[in-house]
Amino acid sequence: MAFLNKMVTWARVKSPWIIHFNSGACNACDIEIIAALTPRYDIERFGILLKATPRHADVLVCSGPVTRQIRSRLIRIYEQMAEPKFVVAVGTCACSGGVFKGCYNVMGGVDSVIPVSAFIPGCPACPEAIMDGVVKLITSLEKAEEKSA
Repeated sequence: MAFLNKMVTWARVKSPWIIHFNSGACNACDIEIIAALTPRYDIERFGILLKATPRHADVLVCSGPVTRQIRSRLIRIYEQMAEPKFVVAVGTCACSGGVFKGCYNVMGGVDSVIPVSAFIPGCPACPEAIMDGVVKLITSLEKAEEKSA
């Protein structure tokens, strides 16, 4: 059983599947996230694939501040993901609420609702920064796996 768990962890580290969720952004970060997935930046060389369902995803990539209307949907998507799961907040709005902080319907950044593993600041965050943040998350997972082995 330990061998099987080790193989599953190895597979998740070597080929993380991501799901993208817009929690109320202005679409600038969304455009940059999609740009990072194009052949120009070729994020697939790190084994990263975009998936359409949270049940198949390992990493939740969120953009935008969390609004009161979207809060329950974000929590539901997070809960549908299999363990171990990771969340990446992309852009200033997802990190802290950004320019929308203090608005009547904005609860704040993604970390005010679900735990966040990595923050990628910027308005908007460029594709290189998004790739760097996700790759650093993966390498930190690899190092943690090596220490536990």
